[in-house]
Amino acid sequence: MEEVPEKLDTDGTTITVGDPKATVTVHLYEDPRCPFCEQFETGGGAPALENQTVQRAVKTEYTLASFLDGRLGGTGSKKAVNALRAALDEGKFAEYHTVLYQYQPEESVDGFTDAYLLQLASQVKGLRSARFDTAVKSMKYRDFVTASQKAYERAGGKKAPKGPGTPTVVINNFPVPVEHNGILFNQAIFTELLQQIHARPWEWEGTMRSRNDGS
Repeated sequence: MEEVPEKLDTDGTTITVGDPKATVTVHLYEDPRCPFCEQFETGGGAPALENQTVQRAVKTEYTLASFLDGRLGGTGSKKAVNALRAALDEGKFAEYHTVLYQYQPEESVDGFTDAYLLQLASQVKGLRSARFDTAVKSMKYRDFVTASQKAYERAGGKKAPKGPGTPTVVINNFPVPVEHNGILFNQAIFTELLQQIHARPWEWEGTMRSRNDGS
């Protein structure tokens, strides 16, 4: 991704990419092993989101879950989240995040090993270093991984105490309704939605409030 700001928010778990002054905030909940996240990232709405972030119309927030390790066995999600946090220290989170989804192993295969994560990191110019490699191999950010999973679970609220599901997309504090999740996987429609919200944010917020009040 073209050079844009990246930072860890004060909550200690949210990673924000983009201009802090952007009027549209998109919050993503993802697990690195999730195949639906891969669909969103490689062929769905994520390229449109990246474009709008580079243009500084949108800032993107990430909460990185690792629940699929518990469901499927293994440690791939945790290792990938740890590596992504290490990439943030190098200012390469967004680029590395893109590469991980481009080369995501099959969900049932615990494929995000240390060796594979470092191999993929070699595709991001300037990411590999002794510091980064050690952080990956030692699980330096294991506390971040645990805290991020807990933040994901809290986001589900009482209706979904194990988390809201991945990918979940929240735009200006309102989740894209589950029944409209197809929007996330259609780049053209998702682009149009982001543009509409940027131009007339009150319409999105009003529609979502009315929907929530009626539910």
